Amino acid sequence: MPQSASEVMPVSIDAIRAKFPALRGSTVILENAGGSQVPQGVADAVHRYMTETYIQLGGEFKLSKTCGGVVRDAHTFINMLMNGTDVGHVILGASCTALVNMIAAAYADTIRPGDEVIIAELGHEANVGAWAKLEKAGAAIKTWTVDASTFGVSLDELESLLSDRTRIVAFPQVSNLFGEIVDVKAITELCHRYGARVMLDSVAYAPHRAMDVKAWGVDWCTYSTYKVYGPHMGAMFGTKEAFAELVGPNHFFIPNDELPRKFEPGGVSHEGCAGLLALAPYLNFLAGKPDDAPCDRATIGSAFDVMTALELPLQARLIDYLNARDDVRIIGPAHADASRVATISFVHDRVPSGSVARHAASKNVAIKHGHMYSYRLCQRLGLPLDDGVIRASMVHYNTLAEIDRLIEVLDEAFDL
Repeated sequence: MPQSASEVMPVSIDAIRAKFPALRGSTVILENAGGSQVPQGVADAVHRYMTETYIQLGGEFKLSKTCGGVVRDAHTFINMLMNGTDVGHVILGASCTALVNMIAAAYADTIRPGDEVIIAELGHEANVGAWAKLEKAGAAIKTWTVDASTFGVSLDELESLLSDRTRIVAFPQVSNLFGEIVDVKAITELCHRYGARVMLDSVAYAPHRAMDVKAWGVDWCTYSTYKVYGPHMGAMFGTKEAFAELVGPNHFFIPNDELPRKFEPGGVSHEGCAGLLALAPYLNFLAGKPDDAPCDRATIGSAFDVMTALELPLQARLIDYLNARDDVRIIGPAHADASRVATISFVHDRVPSGSVARHAASKNVAIKHGHMYSYRLCQRLGLPLDDGVIRASMVHYNTLAEIDRLIEVLDEAFDL
């Protein structure tokens, strides 16, 4: 059973919110699935890097070596955050969309006629469209569908799609509409029995739970650092074996095993790397440790336990409200427990989603409407693509008072 906030909380919610400058404003920020806020320390680290150490890497002088150390340390830290140390490498880039497209393009060079790619209908377009393009390289594309009535996916259906020609299975750990967590380990073990590589999209999972690519056994895993309290970048883990099968897009004279450089053409955001490293003190803070203490896997687990404990009451309050209305349909599971994250989508049977979002905006409550880049999923569900769903997405720094304010605003909007 998940622990309550009082059982795991070494710091108060007020102390947590004080770490985030954006929360001092008047806007109630409940659109965190699109991008979380950053602690002051992350912003300060980016500022310091750009004002004190902003210089190109690769030089023999001390300042260049210092900057190179920041970039290397950021890769090491993110690999540890994903629990990929010793089993794989991490590459960084502008976004998950950019990284997945780069990996998919590298696979395109290896596709042979008859190879198969399975894409989960559940996915964000970042982990759908890039793989669908492999049809042009000769791959047969198969779709792992969503049950439109239960919002679930079936392992039996997946197994019926798998064969010894399956090269890639791409799916999300959490739908950015539904919020429910799928059993990654079971899916991965099934795919590996057929020799397929797994590309896991952890974007909607990573802000809420600790990642563990080693335990899951995945070949590839990506997440958006800007949705996990960091700068606007994407991160991609790959096992050593998965990387070895591909040729990276960087310059021809860079050896293929020079990682991450071979898969980071043009380099990464240096100041972004400084911001990524500054997440470690914040995780220490959540875990009740000094800011300058080592941030290890135990610390990461404790910090995310705190996040989970804080989020569970928030999602329960909103889901209970939505379930109590007979004019609202939750798009996704209608329960509130640790099997899902605090990303909740819904539609009203009369008021357009856009009207609800605009009314909320007029009341300084930030929620979102639309297909949220799960375009094909909305098609499957028969939702209007221009209007889509209403989505409220909470993270650990939100409060019950903010959920109650959202409920007031929704009551007003539903009566428009």
